[in-house]
Amino acid sequence: MEEIKIEVPVEPPKELETLFLPIPKDYVEDTYRKDDFLILVGPQHPGSGHMRLIVRVKGDIIQEVIPDPGYVHRSMEKLAENRLYIQNIPLVERPAIMDSANFNLGYVRAIESAMDIEVPERAKFLRTILAELCRIGTHLYDAAILAVFIGHTTGFMYPFGIRELICEALARMTGARFTSSFIIPGGVRRDVEEKTLRWVYDATFAIEKRLKSFERIFIKNPTTIARLRDVGVLSKEEAIRFGVVGPFLRASGVEYDTRIVEPYEAYEEVTWDIVTADEGDGYARFLVRVNEVSQSLGIIRQCITSMPEGRYVSEQICDDVKGNFFDKFGNLVLPAGEYTTLTEAARGTLLFTIVSDGESNVPYRVRIVTPGWLYLRGFMESLKGERLADLQAIYGSFGYFPPEADR
Repeated sequence: MEEIKIEVPVEPPKELETLFLPIPKDYVEDTYRKDDFLILVGPQHPGSGHMRLIVRVKGDIIQEVIPDPGYVHRSMEKLAENRLYIQNIPLVERPAIMDSANFNLGYVRAIESAMDIEVPERAKFLRTILAELCRIGTHLYDAAILAVFIGHTTGFMYPFGIRELICEALARMTGARFTSSFIIPGGVRRDVEEKTLRWVYDATFAIEKRLKSFERIFIKNPTTIARLRDVGVLSKEEAIRFGVVGPFLRASGVEYDTRIVEPYEAYEEVTWDIVTADEGDGYARFLVRVNEVSQSLGIIRQCITSMPEGRYVSEQICDDVKGNFFDKFGNLVLPAGEYTTLTEAARGTLLFTIVSDGESNVPYRVRIVTPGWLYLRGFMESLKGERLADLQAIYGSFGYFPPEADR
């Protein structure tokens, strides 16, 4: 019988050069010689969203992960430079439609900073309610995606059912289930009736009741705990070094929240606790957001019970129409300068910068730095040394939303 000889090539086959572009050729060759494997996760993978992860593994242990975002990039910053200031309000809420109020708030507050406008107290309270409703909605959305990532179908459907109460509350307050563009320079588009606020107040208790069922079904499910505990661990030092933000930073023991450090809207008028954890693993990141939902419900109730009377939009901006900050056509023109705001969005610190030349009715430059973009590196670092089977569980524990990062 003729002996079969298997020849191992010294160089990687030419096909790899095409398959792994735009990965650097030397990276492919180096990986090939080390006897590691390159695995492409996404951009169509059901567990990755619209982002490609270039994963290098040895056996089933992840050695390195290179993120390849940009598959849903829409050039939002450039689009914003060709639209009127007021027209950008519906645009800037698109990176995370479930967290639209916080994105609107960041952009609008930058405009108000340029105009030196004092927002009426009632408007501040209404804005805070909207921001916290969207925070809850985003955390529920992320919990559902985490559940489907680890194969728990009921855990996927249940948070979306609870989230319907959030969507109904937003619809009653603003007229839209999300992306309402309700927050405008100087306040909000219109006042909210007392009976609507009462419905939202009652809905917070209904949400709380349903969350107890979700806790039994998924949050404290032994399978959920087994999949998330002690995986994707980021220490306090690592979380700081890699620029992690929001609940994912707080899950590593860092007590930082923009709403406390640089208070805005009605956050100084209500009492609440910053939720933190010390473990820094996937389960801690999940639990921090679960407990933040409870804090947000408390903030909403306080805002409704303490709602001040008065205007819902600044008298100053109404008096200034076609005046100091408007051209002859009634379009907003900001004073020359650079204006930046920090907002605590659902997934973390959100930065908006507007640069105005002082003459045009469109921004000279708009810069958006989203939480997803800020914690992307920390997310990648947390995957190193973990098993490939845990990749989706860790991914879900970060609530990563590709359109938010790509903006």
